[in-house]
Parts: sequence; structure tokens; C-alpha cells
Amino acid sequence: MKESKFWKQYGSVLLLLGGILIGSLIGIFSPDTGKILKPLGDIFINLLFTIVVPLVFISITAAVGTMVNRKRLGKILGSTLVTFIVTGLFASALVLIWVQFFSPASGGDIELSTTEIDKTQSVSELIVSTLTVSDFYQLLDKSHMLALIIFAILFGLCVSMSGGDESPVGKLLKNLNEIIMRFVGIIMKLAPIGLGAYFANLIAEYGPQLLGDYGRSMIVYYPLCLLYVLIFYPLYAYFSGGKEGVKRMLKHIFTPAITAFATQSSAATLPVNKEACEKIGVPSDISDIVLPMGCTMHMDGSVLSSITKIVFLFATFNLPFTGIDTYAMSILVAICSAFVLSGAPGGGLVGEVLIVSMFGFPPEAFPLIATLGFLFDPMATALNASGDTIASMIVTRLVEGKNWLLQHSTNGSK
Repeated sequence: MKESKFWKQYGSVLLLLGGILIGSLIGIFSPDTGKILKPLGDIFINLLFTIVVPLVFISITAAVGTMVNRKRLGKILGSTLVTFIVTGLFASALVLIWVQFFSPASGGDIELSTTEIDKTQSVSELIVSTLTVSDFYQLLDKSHMLALIIFAILFGLCVSMSGGDESPVGKLLKNLNEIIMRFVGIIMKLAPIGLGAYFANLIAEYGPQLLGDYGRSMIVYYPLCLLYVLIFYPLYAYFSGGKEGVKRMLKHIFTPAITAFATQSSAATLPVNKEACEKIGVPSDISDIVLPMGCTMHMDGSVLSSITKIVFLFATFNLPFTGIDTYAMSILVAICSAFVLSGAPGGGLVGEVLIVSMFGFPPEAFPLIATLGFLFDPMATALNASGDTIASMIVTRLVEGKNWLLQHSTNGSK
């Protein structure tokens, strides 16, 4: 009986870890086999990416369109933005303290190479291209996630003003939302095999590069992320729902974190986060808004990464990383670069260009932090994505009060 209960609660996580472990061992001991398994991993990742755009559009539109209380909608959106900014500031404070003791570039032996940086957009062009697209079909591209979120919110408001959940479109959206979540459930049953194959190829192809000149930076960054999780996740969860909030967070946070670490994509982890929030007891109208916004705008792991990269460049170019103005600029650039990151792997390049241009580093600096971005990305994405689940809990606490967990019975609490 106890074994059955344990397996019910943690079986999916154990299968996921088992798949990744087996895949990693294949990549280490039989690289050729790992590369052969690549198509299986790619199929699973493609399935996750394929469902992202309809999931974001339908979940947000359904949540906003069927919400009778528009005051609640405003409170959710306001609480979401405040949560994203405050947690980003906490992450910034931690990394600024950490790098005073552990420099990511001390003892490094990294050669500069000349790489031309693409022409960066002006601030106004960046805002326009981030918030909007020039044609409807571009909304179907996951790289325009923020524009899709804004479009979905506006569409949902129009549905709400045209009859809400009692209108034919409102009923259709509700049914589509149920269909999408069933689709997600089917995809996630393939996760142990898909992520195992993905990791087998990843280790086979890139494993040796992880032990090169950038080893010290990883030694500084990865424990920093772990420290953030150990200190702030329990505090956020306790603020959200007391001891029960911490208990449920610990029970359900691992699957999103592992999936994000393996896929290196907040967007691909969105379906998994949705399931985790449902099990924790976060109301669907809150998670349907917070999670899609979070996979583009809530990037605590990327904030930690950005400031670490900034300190790395200061040390590499023998510049002193001191002064309130330098710290303030680092926080501003880190949060801004995190806000413009897309949910897809490689989106950090935008933030890296921003770092180089804002601090006036030469073009040679770009390949340095672009390489760091590749090495930091798995852990940064794990924090970004799992942090969205935590953010959903915080927003629920701000919207519904401290006793919200008592008001929502969940499968995960049984």
C-alpha cells in the first residue's frame, strides 16, 4: 500500500530521472549509439514545441474570456508583474553577493576570438518587435511569445465582453482547453524515452566541451543556482501557503525542473508546469495566465546568469566590478535581458548582445559570453521554468489570500 502511494506520487519523476540517467550513460560509454538515438529525442522535443503556441493562446484566452470578475483579472496581471520583478531583484542581490567571494573568471585561461556582432536594434525597435508582430501568421511562431500573450489577453477580453463562458466561443474555448491538456498528458507519457534519447545525443556530442577552459565559471554558477533554490524556493513557497505550500512545492517541482534542464526551454516545459500547478492546487485561471507570461518574462535563472557573465567580462578585461552605479546597471541589464528572452534555446543571445552593447565591451566579448550562455543554459532554464510554478503559487496567495490552499482540493494533496 505504501509502495503504491509512493509510486503514485513520485513514479513519473523517477521514470524521468531513470530515462535521463540511462541516456547519459549511453552518451558517455557509447557516443555512436547516443547519436543514433537523436531522432527519438528530437521527435519528443518537437511534440512539446508544437503544442506550445495553441496551449498558450487557448489557455490565456479561455482564462480571460470566461472570467466574469474583471477586477480579479487586473489583480492577477498586476500581481504577476510584481512577482516577476521582486523575485528578479532577489536573484540579483544574491548573485552580487556571491561574486564578491567567487569570481567566475579567476584563474581562467580563455582566449579572445574576433566575432562580429549583428547590428543591434534601437530601444524603440526592440520594444515594438518584442510586443507586436507585423502579420497574424507570425503569432504562430514560438519566438514571438510575448506578442502572442498580448494578443490572447485582448482576444479573451473581447470574448468576455461578448458573453464570456456562456457564449458559443466561450464554450468552445473551455472545451479546447480540456482537449489541449489531454494532449499534453499523452506527450508526457513519452517523456522518459524522449528525454533519455535527447540526453544520450547531447552528452555524446557536447560532453567533452564541458571540461574545457570554462570549467571555473560553471563551478561558480551552478552552486549559485542551487543556493538560490535552497534559500528562496522554500521562502517563496512558505509565503504562498505556509508549511503545506512548502510540502506541495517539494512534491511537484522536480518534474518541471528536470524537463527544463533536459530540454533547455521554458516554452517546452510549459505543459509540464501546467500539470504541476494543477496538482499543487493553483486555480486554473491564475496558472493559465502566469505560466505563459512566465516562460517569456520570468527568468530568475537568466538574471543569475546575466550578472555572472557581466562579472566574468569585467574580470576578463581587467576592469573593477565595484560601485553602486555598476551594480545598479548590472541589475537593470540583467532583468531587461531576462524579459526579452524567448522560451526557446538560444534566446539568450539577445540578452548577451544587450550586455556587450550596454557596458561598451568590444565585439570580442560576445563569443565569450555566448559560450558561457551555452554552458549555463540548462541550469538557468531549470530555474526559469520551475520558478514559474513558484510564481503561480505566489500570485495565488496575493490574489486569494493566505488560506487559498484550504479552498482548493487537488489530486496532489490526496
